[in-house]
Amino acid sequence: MATHRALVSHGDGPARFEELSETDLPDGDVTVDVRYSSLNYKDGLAVTGNGKIARRFPMVCGIDLAGTVSASDSPQFEPGDEVVLTGCGLSETHPGGYTERQRVRSDWLVRKPEALTQLRTMAIGTAGLTAMLCVLELEEAGLSPDLDGEVLVTGAAGGVGSVAVAILAHLGYRVTAATGRPEAHDYLGRLGASAFVGREELAAGSGRPLDKQRWLAAVDTVGGSTLANVLAQTSYRGSVAACGMAGGTDLPASIMPFILRGIGLHGVDSVQCPTAVRTKAWQRLERDLPLEQLDESTTVHSFDDVPRLAGEILQGGTRGRVVVDIAGS
Repeated sequence: MATHRALVSHGDGPARFEELSETDLPDGDVTVDVRYSSLNYKDGLAVTGNGKIARRFPMVCGIDLAGTVSASDSPQFEPGDEVVLTGCGLSETHPGGYTERQRVRSDWLVRKPEALTQLRTMAIGTAGLTAMLCVLELEEAGLSPDLDGEVLVTGAAGGVGSVAVAILAHLGYRVTAATGRPEAHDYLGRLGASAFVGREELAAGSGRPLDKQRWLAAVDTVGGSTLANVLAQTSYRGSVAACGMAGGTDLPASIMPFILRGIGLHGVDSVQCPTAVRTKAWQRLERDLPLEQLDESTTVHSFDDVPRLAGEILQGGTRGRVVVDIAGS
């Protein structure tokens, strides 16, 4: 019986490589030969065993995948179709993308956008999709390039942050990048950032519930005290899209920014995002994410590198987007 290689967590420490068979594939109506996956913060937690990501074990890790349909019982897809899957419970409730072959539900899949290669879809991945969902939320709240002001991106050197910087700059916004890595300023400048603020400055803040109005809007990937201070510094009737918790799950903030300045706080989730919204976000990514900046922020690594990279991403040691070449290993 043919086997396929997968990175599997058993809940008792770091995930390990195993050879699985067709009988190990989960329920689903489409089987995909996986070519690429990506590395996200959640993947770092799952692979190292430092976070409770999987709801059951054993669990194939990896929240993203891109590949080619090899078998289908769905009228929506047929063998040879190129597809993308991000989130939808992969690596949590359903075996994920760190495998050479996976079986999934057809209603989770999105057809690969024509202008993007499979590699570039994983350079975007969950992180890039989340960045675009943040931009869509801010636009729906009234953000427009016609408005005068700066848009802040926290955790700007990370996966979500770097894509958000590139998209916002491409759309014509003045983007301020917040990062704790001064050595990343040149890189972020090439993505389109026009100003920088230190991570420590935003995390510490002034301690006041309302601070000087600095930001027209913000994409926050950090949470915790950073998000609280961003809210205190957001301009009247501005909006903040929050999508990350690397800086903490608490929100030590006052209600004053919401009532006295009419600030909007929008939570962004890419895991259970409806297919229609997910498809719209991919269409916008195809149109509004400059591919040169995407390539600038992307590194490609072999499948064998994932355990090492998982530890590095938790320590803030990765930059931009990390693509995992599953089939090329």
